[in-house]
Amino acid sequence: MFRFFESLIDPYTPYAEADSPPQKLWPFIRAYSKPFKTLFWITGLMSLLVAAVEIGLIYYMGRVVDLLGSDGPAGFWDRHGAELLWIGVFLLLLRPAIQSCHTLLLNNAILPNYGTLWRWRAHRHVLRQSVGWFENDFAGRIANRIMQTPPAAGEAVFQVFDALTFALAYLVGAALILAEADLRLALPLLIWFAAFAWLVRWTILKVGPASQASSEARSAVTGRVVDSYTNIHSVKLFAHHDREISYAKEAIEKARGTFQREMRIYTLMDIMLTALNGALIVGVVGWALALWMQGAASVGIVAIAATLTLRLNAMTGWIMWAVSSFFQNLGVVREGMETIAQPIALVDRPDAKALDLRAGEIALHGLSHHYGRGQGGLDAIDLTIAPGEKVGLVGRSGAGKSTLVKLLLRFYDVETGRIEIDGQDIASLTQDGLRAQIGMVAQESTLLHRSVRDNILYGRPEASEAQVIAAARQAEAHDFVLSLSDPQGRQGYDAHVGERGVKLSGGQRQRIALARVILKDAPILVLDEATSALDSEVEAEIQKTLYGMMAGKTVIAIAHRLSTIAQMDRILVLDQGRIVEQGSHSTLLAAGGLYAGFWQRQSGGFLGLDPEEAAQ
Repeated sequence: MFRFFESLIDPYTPYAEADSPPQKLWPFIRAYSKPFKTLFWITGLMSLLVAAVEIGLIYYMGRVVDLLGSDGPAGFWDRHGAELLWIGVFLLLLRPAIQSCHTLLLNNAILPNYGTLWRWRAHRHVLRQSVGWFENDFAGRIANRIMQTPPAAGEAVFQVFDALTFALAYLVGAALILAEADLRLALPLLIWFAAFAWLVRWTILKVGPASQASSEARSAVTGRVVDSYTNIHSVKLFAHHDREISYAKEAIEKARGTFQREMRIYTLMDIMLTALNGALIVGVVGWALALWMQGAASVGIVAIAATLTLRLNAMTGWIMWAVSSFFQNLGVVREGMETIAQPIALVDRPDAKALDLRAGEIALHGLSHHYGRGQGGLDAIDLTIAPGEKVGLVGRSGAGKSTLVKLLLRFYDVETGRIEIDGQDIASLTQDGLRAQIGMVAQESTLLHRSVRDNILYGRPEASEAQVIAAARQAEAHDFVLSLSDPQGRQGYDAHVGERGVKLSGGQRQRIALARVILKDAPILVLDEATSALDSEVEAEIQKTLYGMMAGKTVIAIAHRLSTIAQMDRILVLDQGRIVEQGSHSTLLAAGGLYAGFWQRQSGGFLGLDPEEAAQ
């Protein structure tokens, strides 16, 4: 039974991904809820049916009271026994079946699958964002919104079908029953309902913004806390424990203030609701008693009026809480949309194809990119790197070296000009198809919080165990990997490396990152200070590995330690976003220009400062 209802909706059903999701709340919710449309209608009808049954029972209890008052015990069963038996069968069999079906639809068919669909699609959408998009936000805040938005959306749906639809049907049914008995009995109920509706509207207008502010404050707390945990080494190194506590306390206190303001609204709502409910009981039951004393209403009608009003009195707190919870959760969804509904800025063209790499020639034509600031980055670069050529990039910090690599990988779209690989404009290629042909080792290669094997296999998931070990050996990583273990007892290639590889030294992380790229074996290789985290002895061994990797590949290597690129076919010197010198190591030294000055000022093989800084 459970399996049937749980499988009514597949949360992973294929769908057309939207680069620009709806930016307004209701269209956004409708887009995510589309697979549930039919199920929502069925569940809504079941909610109405459940409410009708409850109203019908109260009405029938009034009939029983009238029957007891008009008929004596003698012969009562003979006259009404069959009717009572049918009611008993209904209560024992049909009513539980209706209620169970409604509960199964809501708890087992909708809620688990609805939240899963939201989380799955939100995660897919966020992962499609560019590197630049992630650089502009906190990973903790992004993750927090991905995690808290789906349950909020599910809770909002739950309130619609468990409380709001049921309550509305109940109120309508109560009004009809009272009006049928005496139209005047419905009047105090309608007056109460008008006042209750005003209170609901007031609560909604107040709770929505207050809830969103509270949700944003909680996200800010999460962002600050995660930031401290992620950078725990810096926190400890600079002895800033108290500073981080104060930094978090500021956000925590703001979250407390927003939550206090939200709770004040609920308290005022509860006080006003209690007064309204008292007026409802006095109005409806008092009027029913007055009509009975005048002979215009039966005892059964008084019983119905009393039961309905007491039931409504008990329900109104639940209804108000459900309404408040509904809009509170919508506030959380609205805040989550600030992340999961942002348009994808960096997209593949509709006709984009994978890179057809034939030789590996890279050509830059009039390439300029300033990150939208009008300065920094690259400025009018023209460059051709021949197939198989090994090129080193040198320059001061901010000269544009990393920008060139990010544009080549299409982490950003170029602002002016174009980049071609084997004559194909990379803007016309799929991002995955482009990056599949490029291997990169960054200066600070981070690892996934998974096993060493999984991290190396990231380069080529279909590789065999023997190929993984061979790549690790080539990167001088195999021996230390065999000595690894984690708190769960996993050892060697099964050991987990911690968040961002924090359980390993910088050199160990770099060697596993090298093994990953070795296993990928891409025809274009990008090295960004690939050996900066290694000690001299290991670096000498890795340099041999790197030069072996470079054979037959087009290579771009960024280095501040100039000795690591002295053997390159060509060295490019960038300054203020332009190529100011290029040539072999010996040619540039003989020219006596910027590169020669860098070389002369090196200490231990590192790129020195500019003349003014060096003189200080």
